Amino acid sequence: MEANPRSTGRLPAAFLTPGSSSFIDFLGAHQPELLPRNRQLPAQGVLEAPHGTTIVAASFPGGVVLAGDRRATMGNVIAQRDIEKVFPADEYSAVGIAGTAGLAVEMVKLFQLELEHFEKVEGVSLSLEGKANRLSTMIRSNLGMAMQGLAVVPLFAGWDVDRQKGRIFSYDVTGGRSEEHGFAATGSGSLFARGALKKLFREDLTEGQATTLVVQALYDAADDDSATGGPDLARRIYPIVTVITDEGFRKLTEAESSEIVRAIHERRLEEPDGPRAALL
Repeated sequence: MEANPRSTGRLPAAFLTPGSSSFIDFLGAHQPELLPRNRQLPAQGVLEAPHGTTIVAASFPGGVVLAGDRRATMGNVIAQRDIEKVFPADEYSAVGIAGTAGLAVEMVKLFQLELEHFEKVEGVSLSLEGKANRLSTMIRSNLGMAMQGLAVVPLFAGWDVDRQKGRIFSYDVTGGRSEEHGFAATGSGSLFARGALKKLFREDLTEGQATTLVVQALYDAADDDSATGGPDLARRIYPIVTVITDEGFRKLTEAESSEIVRAIHERRLEEPDGPRAALL
């Protein structure tokens, strides 16, 4: 299926044969060795690879916010301080990754191709429900590698064009999918992040309050989970925060993220245990 520089310029037959609107099915039929699930692993032992955490999400009346910290760890070592864990899946959805970092990034790229391929073949975009189901199938196909310690557990969020609201989906390592209402968290710091979300979440949050909420939750997770990286003012490393509304996907700029972080940091200097009464 690879291009031949000495050929007449024609595409291989695989590209000219009608088939499934799924890019994963197409790749599995013609070059299955390129799929992550078919990668050969050592027969014994667990690979030591960088892992990423923590991902949080919160909805508000006009959309949904998805955010992640920037730390990747390998055992008790910080493997990377500024890894990106939140990516656009398409125009109206995003996915945040927790688990084996390299494999998770590869899965996200394949998921992006899957959605783009479907839209090109069918002429329409998948529904948000359909996108969530496709991601579930991809996670399930990775179960063999997860059993060897290379697990990927993402958080998926987006704007549902049909229902006109933001929705959040969480997954387990077997591909089981659950729709979360209001907020969600995954990764090693999710227990602590969820506590902050539960304490501060309201149904009538504005977009600005929702972005502050998710950063506050990541801040709380970093307080108690060594694998979660808190905002690093000295190195200017801030959480990745994305917003998905009816206008599409938008990633907050470094200036916007730093402004939120500094406001929270100043409040924490006054109240070291976190805000007691209100979000803002």
